[in-house]
Amino acid sequence: MEIYKGISTFSGIAIGKILYYNRGEYQIRQCLVSNVKKEIADFQKAKQEAIQKLNELYEANRMLNEQEARNFLRQAKLLETGSFQKAIVSSIANEKVNAAYAVKTNRDELVETFRNLEEPVIRKRISDIQEISGILIQILGGASLRINLGDEPVIVIADALSPTEIMEMDKDKLLGMVMHHGSAVSHASIMAKTMEIPTIVDIPANDEWDGQTAIVDGYTGTLYLDPDGETKKEYQIRLEADRKEREELLKLKNQRDVTIDGKKIGLYANIGNMNDLSSVLFYGAAGIGLLRSEFQYMGRENYPRENELFHAYKMLAETMGDRIAVIRTADLGADKQAPYLDIPEEVNPIMGNRGIRLCLDRKKMFKAQLRAIYRASAYGNLAIMYPMIDSEEEMNQIEKLTEEVKEGLREKEIPFHDIRTSIMIETPAAVMISRELARRVDFLSIGTNDLTQYTLAMDRQNPLLKDKYNDHHPAVLRMIRMVVEAGHEEGKMVGICGEIAADTDLTETFLKMGVDFLSVVPACILPVRKAICDTDLDIED
Repeated sequence: MEIYKGISTFSGIAIGKILYYNRGEYQIRQCLVSNVKKEIADFQKAKQEAIQKLNELYEANRMLNEQEARNFLRQAKLLETGSFQKAIVSSIANEKVNAAYAVKTNRDELVETFRNLEEPVIRKRISDIQEISGILIQILGGASLRINLGDEPVIVIADALSPTEIMEMDKDKLLGMVMHHGSAVSHASIMAKTMEIPTIVDIPANDEWDGQTAIVDGYTGTLYLDPDGETKKEYQIRLEADRKEREELLKLKNQRDVTIDGKKIGLYANIGNMNDLSSVLFYGAAGIGLLRSEFQYMGRENYPRENELFHAYKMLAETMGDRIAVIRTADLGADKQAPYLDIPEEVNPIMGNRGIRLCLDRKKMFKAQLRAIYRASAYGNLAIMYPMIDSEEEMNQIEKLTEEVKEGLREKEIPFHDIRTSIMIETPAAVMISRELARRVDFLSIGTNDLTQYTLAMDRQNPLLKDKYNDHHPAVLRMIRMVVEAGHEEGKMVGICGEIAADTDLTETFLKMGVDFLSVVPACILPVRKAICDTDLDIED
């Protein structure tokens, strides 16, 4: 038995045979073609087939994860209208080479030219080119695009996997995934989490493992290769226990979020797109504590129109009915960008012009979103939340713009409600003035993801810091307590909507601090609900 330690990106246990997935590629040789017109026609046919395939992938997977699925639409548009396909046609025509070779050489030239650039937009575009090229080469080579996992469920091990490749796999045949390259916040890891597949990254992949039995422990980030009988028996018991625990958790779907001593806690859901609404309702969340509206601005070529935003928020309001739905205004910048935003390159974008700072710089964009939210408020129970607030001066600007928006709606006799407002507490500065900020809004929500990295001065996405980054740090917990106390002094409710809100090891700690509500991803609602219901606040530490 061999044991490998990596990083867990989604919990759970998988036991089964390994399928080593080698993306590989055909040995594409340069061939001179005599009929250039036919070769170009073959390429155009392959291009249309690829576009059709990308659109099919979008339709098939948008219910799983709308944001990730939009990548396919972006790639289809890039292939249809972008300069990349024009360069391929030019190579075929001018160099009289075969189409597959033209795809490969143009791809390799682009990758080599931009490989040392760290700018997120460029890196995403290169990644798109690589994926598009792979599809085109497969079609031109006459290969099937479907990734065949075989007849029996398997654990897929690979050097790396793209969202496209994961989505091409049959979920019913996919027990677990192990990748060499990747991180907890990579696109592949996000897809794994969405599909609820136990996944580990940072483990060297070996093609000699193909066909061997393995155990994936997504709780500890451990891979057991060719496990001995005792280990396998232990994990079979744990796997069965996991299944039973899942069945028991499902019984909590309709249970109230109340501690043993009778304190009611708000348990809400964090979502990134409207397709998550079914999961929110299925798991019985009290409402939506955080809609990350910035995803409506990403994966597209221009700003979303006000009416587009309005219809999305209207559907949200109508679907949730009496349950509150908190829309966070667009938290763009840093790692969440789109080409049309034309955000200047920053040395340290995490500390840069992002969140409310960017919105206040781009008042037209901001007011369009505010109008859409207020228009939709007439159809349900909406609330609004502002990210990255650092000062009362920012609140002054927001209130001025909001009043302008409301006055404009009144003049046009467009109905709206005076909805509740909130602030995300995400920086030490906001913590220190949280009492003053609490006076300006109806409730506070602590964004612990950013608060932790700003408090520790550590980029949470930096792989070099993965063993040092600690969201349980006493300083972070102390700041949470400070915000709760400050909010309560002003008579305002305070909650947590960052990742650690789903950490059941901290649920009791948060509740004893006086945290009023928790907002987590839909898949974590039931475990957190159980932790709430198992907590007795009358028991002294």
